[in-house]
Order: sequence, then structure tokens, then C-alpha cells
Amino acid sequence: MDGSLAAIAALWGAAAGALLPRPAYRLSVEPEQPWRAARGWLGARPGPSAPVLGAVTAGACALLAAATGTRPELGAWLLLAPLCVLLGTVDFAVHRLPDVLTFPLAGLAVAALGGAALLPDPGGSWRGSLLGAVGLGGGYLLLLLIHPKGMGFGDVKLALGLGAALGWYGWGVLFLGAFAGVLLNGLYATVLVLTRRAGRRTEIPFGPFMIVGAFAGVLLGATAA
Repeated sequence: MDGSLAAIAALWGAAAGALLPRPAYRLSVEPEQPWRAARGWLGARPGPSAPVLGAVTAGACALLAAATGTRPELGAWLLLAPLCVLLGTVDFAVHRLPDVLTFPLAGLAVAALGGAALLPDPGGSWRGSLLGAVGLGGGYLLLLLIHPKGMGFGDVKLALGLGAALGWYGWGVLFLGAFAGVLLNGLYATVLVLTRRAGRRTEIPFGPFMIVGAFAGVLLGATAA
């Protein structure tokens, strides 16, 4: 059953991921610039192709299904995964996390996990999800106020949705996922500096690493639940 579930989740991820290049292209603009016009969903455009984004999203969904099994929160993870891939793609391209993605991510996470909590045998707590959103969002807001050059307000808004997902499995998973994002970002920056592809003042997008860290935390939380 687990293998079939993972295969179905992978098919969903591949289909959803294949549709991401168009919105990624449209949203990958500098602040204050209008969204780009883009016709069709599968046409060629700059940035990751439909097969690449489809493969990434399919892999993420398959791993989430394998870790979560038939527990009801799997539905939430499968809805959130494509949106997180899209956010990471846009942030890598233009160092921007648009409000049209971060706010829906937070709302969808809270709503979908709230629905999962009403079904039989959930693996987490909706109360924990709400506290996680407030806790991680508040933590990143504090970091922004202390060191505004270290991150953007988009990271704070992204933290709301990721905190909701991580908080579902408890504070331990929340701290682990948040720490993993910071660690991965630091390792990436170090590699860029050592290979002379970036300097100490080079801006590096933080959002994708927040997402990957949260993904790792959710996988571990789901496996342990």
C-alpha cells in the first residue's frame, strides 16, 4: 500500500510541477515591476523547465507520502509541496518571495491541517500548527528587526506557512526544521565563498533553504509520528 501511495503522490507531484514554469516566469520579476505576461502552461521560457520542476515536485511528494502513510495530513503536504517548489524557484531567480504566494501558503497550511485534525488518526496537532506559525513567524520577525540586512520581510511571511507545517508535529520538529534551514544556507554560502563564486557581501536567497529545512523536518516528524 505504501508503495502505491508514494507512486500516486509522485504522479500528482509530476503533474503539478509541470505547470509551475509559467507562474515561476511570471512572478520572477524585481520588486515594483509588473508580473510578466506568459501564454500557455508548457511553453519554453527561461528558468527550470517543466520536466525539471515536475521531477523535483514528484520526488518531494513521493517522500512525503512514504513518510506520512495514510494519515490525513498527507493531503495537506501534497497541496503545499508544489507551492513551496514554486516559491523556492522564484526566490532563487530574483531573491523575492511574492505576497501572492507566501500568504496563500500560510492560509492553505492552516486550513488544510485544520481539516486533517478533524479526520480520524491525525499524526499531529492543529493547535501546535497554529502555535508554530506564530512562533516561527515571530522569531523571524525578531531576527529581521535585529539584523535587517540578513533577511527580507518575505522570509518572515514564508515562516508563517512553514511554521504551521512544522508545528503540526511539535516544537522539536519546529526547531529542527528551522535550524536545518539556517545550517543549509550557511553551508551554501560557505561553498560559494570558497569557490570564489560569491563574496562576503553577496546576497543569497534564504527562502529556498528555509523550505528545504522545513521539508526535512516534516519528513522526520511524519516518520516518527
